[in-house]
Amino acid sequence: MPEQQTTPASFPRRFEGRSVLVTGAGTGFGAEIAVRAAQEGARVVVHYNRSREGAEQTAKRIEQTGSQAALVQADITSWDAIRAMADAAFAAFGGLDVAVNNVGDVARDQMSWRDITEESIDHVLAVDIKGTLLCTQEFGSRMLDAGGGCIINIGSTVVVRGSARAPQYAAAKYGILGITKSYAQAFAPTVRVNTFAPGFIETQATLNRQD
Repeated sequence: MPEQQTTPASFPRRFEGRSVLVTGAGTGFGAEIAVRAAQEGARVVVHYNRSREGAEQTAKRIEQTGSQAALVQADITSWDAIRAMADAAFAAFGGLDVAVNNVGDVARDQMSWRDITEESIDHVLAVDIKGTLLCTQEFGSRMLDAGGGCIINIGSTVVVRGSARAPQYAAAKYGILGITKSYAQAFAPTVRVNTFAPGFIETQATLNRQD
């Protein structure tokens, strides 16, 4: 499908002069969040773990809007890697106004609760719970020191409807609510922390999944 170009002038410039980091911005939903932030005026830090090529493509799309992009790599199951990512993100544009914690493992290849494995449970919880918690901890504490900021943790509507396909994913996303509420209290009123819970999103990865 040919890429559709939309002129930045057609978008509100709500992020003019702001810097935004999006984790998992090399592909899928994260890439679209990053590009939309740029279309609204933000300078964007594009995080990736293994999708370097995808992150470079996202950065190119950001630059096509007339904005600036910076790449950071990190495995968000590692606190040391998250600290290094936070250092790079805050240094990229002289501070960070918004952090979108988008990375999450949905156990995409698991098509039934019958296929659940201990390895999958451990990995989903490490990425979705531990990773989101540590990113919120690191970005939020630095935003507090800087005098303000906003953190958005990407949840899911599975917290309402559950997931017969992957219970570990529903459990992890439910845990993000606890993380968000806890840090919203801890960081208030200087740093806002919220959860955004979208429904099913059609991405290339979900389209490629075996039904």
